[in-house]
Amino acid sequence: MITGEIPRVTKFEKGFPLQYKEEKNEFDLIPDPLVKDDQALIMNLKGKGLIILTGCGHAGIVNTINYAKEVTGIKKIHSVIGGFHLSGQGYEESIPLTIAELKKLDPQYIIPCHCTGWKAANEIINTMQEKFIQTIVGSIFAFNSI
Repeated sequence: MITGEIPRVTKFEKGFPLQYKEEKNEFDLIPDPLVKDDQALIMNLKGKGLIILTGCGHAGIVNTINYAKEVTGIKKIHSVIGGFHLSGQGYEESIPLTIAELKKLDPQYIIPCHCTGWKAANEIINTMQEKFIQTIVGSIFAFNSI
């Protein structure tokens, strides 16, 4: 399923502060940091839990995982794949908070991509090495259900 708009609940996931939208025309821009059209794909892997696939993840990976659990009623997270949006100034201070929440949410696999950033990816490797899977452009993942 597709999540649709993901509610922003966590205090440390800030959206995308540099985002703007047109108010009345292309020259009348107003801040739009929440990028409310951000969404994710949720798959239920029979017997193993949810696989959550994000794009750039402006809603925040914790908000995304928690919303996936809420809309499906499934608590077990098998894998989370995609951009966690933790790269660059203004986002990197959220890395320890995100890592702490990921530990609590306890997915089987964590597969960070593009905008997660190397600092966050390294922190995932350092704290949850057994869960981390490296990905590159063109990676293919096959998941088997029970």
